[in-house]
Amino acid sequence: MTVVDSLWLPRSTCDISCLPARSDEHVSTATMVKRVVVTGSAVLLAVLAVPVLALLPQRGLIAVQRRLARAVLAGLGISHRAVGRVPQSGALLVANHVSWLDVVVILAHAPAKLLAKREVRQWPLIGRLAATLGTVFVDRSRPKTLPATVGRIRAELAAGGVVAVFPEGTTWCGRMGGTFRPATFQAAVDAAAPVVPVRLTFAQNGTPTTVAAFIGDETLLTSLRRVVAARGLSIELKAHATLYPQVSSSRRVLARAATSMVAA
Repeated sequence: MTVVDSLWLPRSTCDISCLPARSDEHVSTATMVKRVVVTGSAVLLAVLAVPVLALLPQRGLIAVQRRLARAVLAGLGISHRAVGRVPQSGALLVANHVSWLDVVVILAHAPAKLLAKREVRQWPLIGRLAATLGTVFVDRSRPKTLPATVGRIRAELAAGGVVAVFPEGTTWCGRMGGTFRPATFQAAVDAAAPVVPVRLTFAQNGTPTTVAAFIGDETLLTSLRRVVAARGLSIELKAHATLYPQVSSSRRVLARAATSMVAA
């Protein structure tokens, strides 16, 4: 089976019924407005600075993206923490996918370049910023382009970089999850780079929640409104034991092992 055969367009079984019913665990309108203004200002400033960011060395760019990610989380009133050994160089970080916030919290703790669907590159403002930060874009509608994408990830890993991917291929509510697809694991095998499975867990006032999930046919704006209104939202990034592929390793075996670790 070739890498091209591993391309997928999965669909989550989660829908709006997985989301919490409206509760009293929300902030005031004034706090919501403040969060929007503070967070929007941070993102807008970063977008306006793209011409300057493009001139920065890699180390400077990583520092900026970490500060920006933490500023966004702080602006939204979200607390976050990392547990375990989060990779800082030369590793493929594979995580479950719940929300658009997954990207933000990973960038807050790891010097990672991200794998994202090609459509993100066309998003107003954000697409340009993502490209400047070194995001690797994949066109899931064109299977023949996948080997080239895997090759780019391999090159990043071989150069000592961290690449973060969401091998489930779509978002789930967090209570349920999907299977890690094997395609991107081939890059780690080819580069002999370690694989770090990561579990992202969302809680509201200490209780597991789906309030931040971005699922079904809802829009980004709808999801953003719930996040902005949520009181006591927190995210934990837990890095599990590192997997070390060998030349003879199978990407399918690695994918199954990582799925089991994250699901557990």
